[in-house]
Amino acid sequence: MSNDAGACRLRVRYVKEGRLAHLGHLEVMGTVLRSVRRAELPFEVSEGFAKRMRIQFSQALPVGASSVAEYYDLLMPVRLDAQEALDRLKAATPTLLAPQEARVLPRRMPALEAWANRALWDVDILGEDVTPDAVRDGIEAALQKGTLEFMRGTKPRTLDLTSTLVSYELEAISGGADDDGGRGVHTRGVHLGLDTRVTERGSLRPAVLINAVLGRAPNRVCRLSQWHEERDGSLTSPMSVG
Repeated sequence: MSNDAGACRLRVRYVKEGRLAHLGHLEVMGTVLRSVRRAELPFEVSEGFAKRMRIQFSQALPVGASSVAEYYDLLMPVRLDAQEALDRLKAATPTLLAPQEARVLPRRMPALEAWANRALWDVDILGEDVTPDAVRDGIEAALQKGTLEFMRGTKPRTLDLTSTLVSYELEAISGGADDDGGRGVHTRGVHLGLDTRVTERGSLRPAVLINAVLGRAPNRVCRLSQWHEERDGSLTSPMSVG
């Protein structure tokens, strides 16, 4: 850890898109660390025998989900211009994990993983048998029960749905002519918007919810944004603090 008065943290917003959506969190972390080294950015290292780059990530994205709002904090021993750091990172990072925004913040701040406790998700569930009413009925039944039961690997898990699901919106995905050649359109699935909260007891993954209420996996999941929920219920963006 640096005692230099210029020590700070560089907060970076990056995307996870295309085929790289199928990378696990450890693989993403490894790629980002290599990108930071290739960009030749200054960074702090941990104390002890195994010295590691001091970097903090927002909560892990589920494998298969894409995102336009992932974050990491690089702890730096000296202050560097945010635009210069962003330009170096863009040149050193794979396009499908490309950094989009950077900001220099004070050194002492809460860890990102625990601080960013709200997220907005964009979910598509395709199929002519999938309707907004069917999805709504399933979610409302789960909310009435209050908990969501699912398997994490070989172990059963229970999640408090009433505290982790803040709100949701449904919209039919329509397109194409009727099978009989008519001019109408037929439903091809459902678009679902989810606002979720991370609590001390867990967080809601969109795929877990859809599998629990419909018995199938969603076709697309994308994290659109992350925030910190203040005590008064207001939301703070990771890039607007400090």
